Amino acid sequence: MRLLTVNVVEELIPGPKETGLTAIDKRPQPGRVQVGELGLAGDSVCDTKNHGGPDQALYAYAEEDAQWWSAELDRSIPTGLFGENLRTDGLDITGALIGEVWRIGPDVEVMVRYPRIPCVTFEHRMGIPRWIKRFHREGRPGAYLKVLKTGTIGAGDPIEIIHRPAHEVTVGEVFGSPDPARMQRMLDSGADLGDEMIELARRVAARA
Repeated sequence: MRLLTVNVVEELIPGPKETGLTAIDKRPQPGRVQVGELGLAGDSVCDTKNHGGPDQALYAYAEEDAQWWSAELDRSIPTGLFGENLRTDGLDITGALIGEVWRIGPDVEVMVRYPRIPCVTFEHRMGIPRWIKRFHREGRPGAYLKVLKTGTIGAGDPIEIIHRPAHEVTVGEVFGSPDPARMQRMLDSGADLGDEMIELARRVAARA
């Protein structure tokens, strides 16, 4: 498992939200990039109401899922097109557990928080009608990450899963149709979930 590219915003481009601009246009960076608690050095967030913050410090997307989309759409899905900061190779992001911890390179550690929820900016970026619904239906969302240990990362760095919490709820399940009983077990596991995931898990668990 390794990091293929590290991507930060190339330039702010027009977007469909009231902010007027979006930082979704990410491009690969040479050398090593500093990782802080709020993300990558040189990156930015325009819609701070809905994006960014410690629990969305980084967005990771798997090369395997990008290749699947490339075949599905009959077009290239270059790294950064989906607005991801990290493009990974050999890592099952959809199957990652909520609260799972990865080490990237020698010193950076990140925690899987929750799946990426597609928005109108993403649909505008892709230029595909009903893209939000289609992206959701296919269940390959990528994941937002919280930075636990800062440092630098670069293309080619190894990725190691160093902790798996004591539950079975994955990124893909949360993105799709989470089971109430499994969500309750996740809450009971004592895993570090973050406020947004705890709120969601409680709502789903209450349906049981």
